[in-house]
Amino acid sequence: MVGKGAKAMLNGAVPSEATKKDQNLKRGNWGNQIEFVLTSVGYAVGLGNVWRFPYLCYRNGGGAFMFPYFIMLTFCGIPLFFMELSFGQFASQGCLGVWRISPMFKGVGYGMMVVSTYIGIYYNVVICIAFYYFFSSMTPVLPWAYCSNPWNTPDCAGVLDASNITNGSRPPALPGNLSHALNHTLQRTSPSEEYWRLYVLKLSDDIGNFGEVRLPLLGCLGVSWVVVFLCLIRGVKSSGKVVYFTATFPYVVLTILFIRGVTLEGAFTGIMYYLTPQWDKILEAKVWGDAASQIFYSLGCAWGGLITMASYNKFHNNCYRDSVIITITNCATSVYAGFVIFSILGFMASHLGVDVSRVADHGPGLAFVAYPEALTLLPISPLWSLLFFFMLILLGLGTQFCLLETLVTAIVDEVGNEWILQKKTYVTLGVAVAGFLLGIPLTSQAGIYWLLLMDNYAASFSLVVISCIMCVSIMYIYGHHNYFQDIQMMLGFPPPLFFQICWRFVSPAIIFFILIFTVIQYQPITYNHYQYPGWAVAIGFLMALSSVICIPLYALYQLCRTDGDTLLQVRGGGRGQPGETGGGGCMGLQGSLLMTVPTPPPTMPTSPAASEKCNQAKQRLGARPPGAPNGALCPHHSTLS
Repeated sequence: MVGKGAKAMLNGAVPSEATKKDQNLKRGNWGNQIEFVLTSVGYAVGLGNVWRFPYLCYRNGGGAFMFPYFIMLTFCGIPLFFMELSFGQFASQGCLGVWRISPMFKGVGYGMMVVSTYIGIYYNVVICIAFYYFFSSMTPVLPWAYCSNPWNTPDCAGVLDASNITNGSRPPALPGNLSHALNHTLQRTSPSEEYWRLYVLKLSDDIGNFGEVRLPLLGCLGVSWVVVFLCLIRGVKSSGKVVYFTATFPYVVLTILFIRGVTLEGAFTGIMYYLTPQWDKILEAKVWGDAASQIFYSLGCAWGGLITMASYNKFHNNCYRDSVIITITNCATSVYAGFVIFSILGFMASHLGVDVSRVADHGPGLAFVAYPEALTLLPISPLWSLLFFFMLILLGLGTQFCLLETLVTAIVDEVGNEWILQKKTYVTLGVAVAGFLLGIPLTSQAGIYWLLLMDNYAASFSLVVISCIMCVSIMYIYGHHNYFQDIQMMLGFPPPLFFQICWRFVSPAIIFFILIFTVIQYQPITYNHYQYPGWAVAIGFLMALSSVICIPLYALYQLCRTDGDTLLQVRGGGRGQPGETGGGGCMGLQGSLLMTVPTPPPTMPTSPAASEKCNQAKQRLGARPPGAPNGALCPHHSTLS
């Protein structure tokens, strides 16, 4: 026989809670909590962990950067992550439905949808490029290994080409001579860079010169969207099974690359370059700003994905435990990836006889130029290339699953009728097709310019603004006492005092600091030596504002359509009222959002205290969406308690 405690755990409840049937049969739930944790890890651990964090670390003081990084994780990352998970789980709604607690701020949810749309469009283009490199690695010799290809220029100087010279007609050269041969001019171009720029992208000279659509990239973009759609064809029921592979196998690849990397000559030099602390940099504001920004963006806060994924949890799942596990896993992965990257870059720098800083890079330059060139120096280089790009594909897909599900869930929850619940697969297909069509311009010869423009503006300071407003609206508009009570009802214990202080004071202050830092440190976007024209930068700012502007616009719309002569009256009238869903009586709760349910016969006398508690709950929370299962709220009806 299974004990009560075991049954509670199987039901997703916290150990101190009795077993409750808190599943949402119409919306669906995760098969088990491992699926949710793996999905959230796959969402948080993305390409930025591999191609951005290691670069930031060595640029900002090496090991000394870890100190502000983990300080920001503790006081901003984990609290915000826990807030979004608890918000979504309590409401059992996506990023739009959760704002029934304060409809005036529903524009925050629309802002999240806009941000997820932008990121979903260009993120899948990055995945499609990784697919292209993955397929291109299925050859005996990597196509970016030598300078003997039709697309190469006279400036091309490859590591292997120079090695062949020294081992062929010329006498063997010392490492210093090899370095001189490869770096005799600052115009030296690696074969991997020319492969990326002249063959894969066929890069145009201006962002306005689209040129032709690169058909190989277009085909890979189609493959990317088909894979994403098939994995989400049944929503979380199908994606929850896929993440057992997509969220875990990247760690297998990272470990293989780590073992291979640390056994190479010069690997220790690269790792020391990555870790050696420069304690004087801790006093620089920029280091703290970079640490806060990296924590904020790498965890995926304010994208809407965390709220969406948590909304499929069972009501009593311990999301506090999950938030700590996921955030620490995300940051540990970033640190681990730094060892993998810099061990290989250290080997490459040693081979070239140059400083590690000469070969270190970040973003697409690391993923598609520097690291692939380093892999050509390894025996059986196509194998290591296949593993590396397969890892990038899986890291990207884990994030892309959640981005697409965020949009689909928001649409389905907003419509909320039986028809769209049954046709959710078609909604997923429609969003995927729209994402593919909108991504086509990014596969043109000017596509990389637009991709970087979207990356720098569409998901930058707008995320900070959205997160700050969400934090303030929950803590000060909905009310921190109400929110703490809701969490206690859900988890069986109130949020720890540390999180209460962070949510109310510390985290909003850090978010505001990130915003100020972003504004002060702003520099016009460039790509290599290309300076973006003013009109392109203006489009970037418009993309950033398009998500933020949703917040005041929807607030004005809500003010205009709600009865009341004063702001306080409007605030009270904006919430769902007891009679909205038909029937009168007590408010039942699953997740958070109350709905009216037929009043069963009272089983015990109604005390003044019980009536007061029920009335407070009615005033605090709006109408619960139809079909959501009942939970525990009303103190004087045993069927709901």
